[in-house]
Amino acid sequence: MAALGWLTPRRRSATARSVLAGEAAAEAARKSSQTIEALEAQELTAPAVEREFPVAGDERAAAFFDLDNTVMQGAAIFHFGRGLYKRKFFQRRELARFAWQQAWFRLAGVEDPEHMQDVRESALSIVQGHRVSELMSIGEEIYDEYMADRIWPGTRALAQAHLDAGQKVWLVTAAPVETATIIARRLGLTGALGTVAESVDGVYTGKLVGEPLHGPAKAEAVRALAAAEGLDLSRCAAYSDSHNDIPMLSLVGHPYAINPDTKLRKHARQRDWRLRDYRTGRKAAKVGIPAAAGVGALAGGTAAAVALHRRRR
Repeated sequence: MAALGWLTPRRRSATARSVLAGEAAAEAARKSSQTIEALEAQELTAPAVEREFPVAGDERAAAFFDLDNTVMQGAAIFHFGRGLYKRKFFQRRELARFAWQQAWFRLAGVEDPEHMQDVRESALSIVQGHRVSELMSIGEEIYDEYMADRIWPGTRALAQAHLDAGQKVWLVTAAPVETATIIARRLGLTGALGTVAESVDGVYTGKLVGEPLHGPAKAEAVRALAAAEGLDLSRCAAYSDSHNDIPMLSLVGHPYAINPDTKLRKHARQRDWRLRDYRTGRKAAKVGIPAAAGVGALAGGTAAAVALHRRRR
C-alpha cells in the first residue's frame, strides 16, 4: 500500500493552504475592482441628479441679493428721488435729471459710474440738514407709492425659498442703507447692507461714510458679514444683474445671474453659473433693451425733458 501512497490525496501543508487563500483573495479583489469600475462608469454616464437647493436647516448658509434690477425694476435711488420731489425736497430741474438717468439705466440695463456718482451727489445734497428719522418715515411712504409694484416676483420667490429653508437673506446695494433696510423689512428679509450717509446727532451732513457700496466694496461687505455671522461662503448664494457684482458673486458657492447685463451673461455662461431672466421682453442681441420697460422709461424721461424745455421757453 505504501507504494500506492502517491495515489492517495494528502492534506496540503499550512503553507500551501495560505498560498491558496492568498491567490483566491487576489482573484476576488481583481474581480471586485472590475465591478467597482463598471459601476463608477455607469454613474458617470447616468444623468446627474441636482442637489436640492437651498438646503433646509443649513444655518451656515445665507443668501445675498443685489437690489437694483435684481430684486426691483430700476434703481431704488431714482424712485426715492421721485418721492422726494413730490414732497418738494428739490426743484423740477433735478427731477428732469433724475428722470433721464433712470431712463438711461432702464434702457441700457447697466450701471454707468458717472451717472450713479451724479445721482449720489444729488441725493446727498438733497438730504443734507434733514433728520434721519424724517427720511426713514418718508421712505416708508415712497416704498408704497413707487417701489412695491416694481418687485420682481421671480426674484422674490428665490429669496423666499432661502427664508423657508431657515436661512438669512440680505440685500446688498449701493442704495442708501436706510432705503435698503425699509425694502428688506417690507419683503420680510433679514436685513440690508447699503451705502452709509454720515449723520451727526441724527442729522445728515451731506457726506458719505467711506465710499458707496458698489463693486468690490460689496464683496468686502459680504465677506465681513459672513465672518461676523459664522457663515460658510461656499454654502451661500448671491444674486445680481450687473457685471459690477462679479466680485460678490465669485465669493459664494452658488452664484446666480438675474436679469443679467451683457457682460455678466457672458461671464456666467463661461463659468456655468445659473441664470434667470424675469423681464417681460427679451433683450436685444447687442445692446440689451428690456422691451416694455426700456421704451416706457425712455418715454417717461423724454416727456419730462420736453415738459421742462417748454416751460423754459
